[in-house]
Amino acid sequence: MQTTADFDPQNLAKSLLRRRRQGALATLMAGIGDPYCSLVNVASHPDGSPILLISRLALHTRNVLADPRVSLMLDERAAGDPLEGARIMLAGRAEGAGTDELDNLRRRYLNAHPSAQAFANFKDFSFFRIRPSGAHLVAGFGRIVDLRPDQFLTDIADATALLEAEQGAIEHMNADHREAMNLYATRLLGAEGADWRCTGCDPEGIDLQAGDTALRLNFPEKVTAPGELRKMLVALANEARAN
Repeated sequence: MQTTADFDPQNLAKSLLRRRRQGALATLMAGIGDPYCSLVNVASHPDGSPILLISRLALHTRNVLADPRVSLMLDERAAGDPLEGARIMLAGRAEGAGTDELDNLRRRYLNAHPSAQAFANFKDFSFFRIRPSGAHLVAGFGRIVDLRPDQFLTDIADATALLEAEQGAIEHMNADHREAMNLYATRLLGAEGADWRCTGCDPEGIDLQAGDTALRLNFPEKVTAPGELRKMLVALANEARAN
């Protein structure tokens, strides 16, 4: 795998996992094993693995419960020929949320999809997390790479303190620092001005969202504690103001 200035497969894969909010979920038909594909909304776990909220009334959920093997495609949705945009195909297993992670999956998903609050508590809906076994990245002609999970997932083993403080940091940023959110989006990421809000923080960056558009702001270095996160966000805000 060759990395060049304009093509970094690992970072591109991570970016797609963090930014895309919809994807094509492929499952195996219960009982017969035929392939079945459906459109699903997606959020990301702090390590980048996909989170789903799906109904047991849906065929894809019944398929997952019978056989957890799935694949998920996320694409860039670039203007023009869609085949010229980047896309990533994950293979893995969809696992129902355990009691120890349910609150975290719910919180992360609803931050990305606030409208899902209306049905997230319905008895037929459940949260699932896809545990990837690998990924196939296509980023244009000659840019086709297979990746291992450790190449596109974020190591969060040493970031317990940060993740415990994540929701408080998100709420603080959205309540008191919306100007900084807009500066990150416009000055550092080249986006249009909008009502940008933070939807997630992890050791490698923060996720921003305005309407249906999501952005990823990578940190120049890894952070693992709340104090480090605060210093990083202040430094990035100062950098944005200086641009």
